Amino acid sequence: MKDIDRFIPVSEAKTRLLDLVRDLQAKDDIIAITKNGVPAAVLLSAEKFEGFLETIDILSDEKAMASLRRSRREARAGKWIGHEKVFGSA
Repeated sequence: MKDIDRFIPVSEAKTRLLDLVRDLQAKDDIIAITKNGVPAAVLLSAEKFEGFLETIDILSDEKAMASLRRSRREARAGKWIGHEKVFGSA
């Protein structure tokens, strides 16, 4: 699995849950909980989970995605807008 920092058997996770939660808060890791050697669940910090939800929200917004795709096309074509036009002159 991509971007998984550690794999821990469910039996170990049960006995070390408090330590795992503390590690997640300190290191912002993603831990896969395995059952019979196969990933069955994922443990991650609330902050990372909120980030995933926000990403899903943006990706499911058709208008936002169309705007991002348009911006990327314009950037590749060298169509840049100067900061003065965006923010005004200081």
